[in-house]
Amino acid sequence: MSAITVSNLTFAYGGSYDNIFENVSFTLDTNWKLGFIGRNGRGKTTFLKLLQGVFEYSGKISSNVNFDYFPFKIKDKSKTLLEIAVEIYSDFQQWELEREISLLNMSEEILERPFKTLSNGEQTKILLAILFLKENNFLLIDEPTNHLDAESREIVSKKR
Repeated sequence: MSAITVSNLTFAYGGSYDNIFENVSFTLDTNWKLGFIGRNGRGKTTFLKLLQGVFEYSGKISSNVNFDYFPFKIKDKSKTLLEIAVEIYSDFQQWELEREISLLNMSEEILERPFKTLSNGEQTKILLAILFLKENNFLLIDEPTNHLDAESREIVSKKR
């Protein structure tokens, strides 16, 4: 078991009078599967970015695990999906990616298409397939079902 420990976390965006978090403390077991839910603008994405060290804060966040954040940033959308998959995570066998794509009800031929030619839902599915290959890091998944239809949401909800 590994833990993510948050102690006396306080954070506010520059120029804001209100703290997003104020003296928050808790411990997360990295074996847990957790979901933060709440209305927009309440700090869910901000917290995930704090875990990654994107923003400065007061207090302490300690962990001995590495984090992966979803959705991945795609710099060159003209590249094929296979090229993008290798850029994001090179330590996989192609059959593993094809398996994940198949489980998301997509054809493996999609790997040869440029990323920019896919619908938003297809882009989300392919990025999730890549994410599901990465098993050694603690996954920070931010709004994974955006752009997915009801059937795809059901498939993703049963995954892992």
